[in-house]
Amino acid sequence: MSSQAQTTTTGTLADISFLEGHWLGTYNGGPIEAGWTAPAGNNIMGYIRMIKDDKPALYEVFAFEQTEKGPVALVKHFKPGLIALEEKAVSDRYNFIEAKKNQALFEKDDISVRIIYERRSQNQLVIQRGKLEDNKWVFIDLFVFNRIP
Repeated sequence: MSSQAQTTTTGTLADISFLEGHWLGTYNGGPIEAGWTAPAGNNIMGYIRMIKDDKPALYEVFAFEQTEKGPVALVKHFKPGLIALEEKAVSDRYNFIEAKKNQALFEKDDISVRIIYERRSQNQLVIQRGKLEDNKWVFIDLFVFNRIP
């Protein structure tokens, strides 16, 4: 059993392939839509689109890339007009920590945030954000999505 636990710490894109699909939820009073591709070419591509008052509020573009240490999540944020919030050559980078069935944990490069991607059922996907409080990681549901056929 312990050898299997050790292999999950390196991780592969197969560990996050449960993200694949088209998803819809609500956030900040408006719809939030997400989609992720199946793994191919050592990557998974994805997006999140947030809408507020029937107008775009924020776009996020994701690239999960396979590295020798496991998948890395690269995220860029854009305001309407596709105006990048990060510098041209910069993206938020989250490193793979571990995976369980239908769940994967990533940590931001600066160790300020952890993200759990979890498919709680065949038709529900949840993204949780974790912050360190009293030396323990505390997670809240950030986005809750239902599958769109």
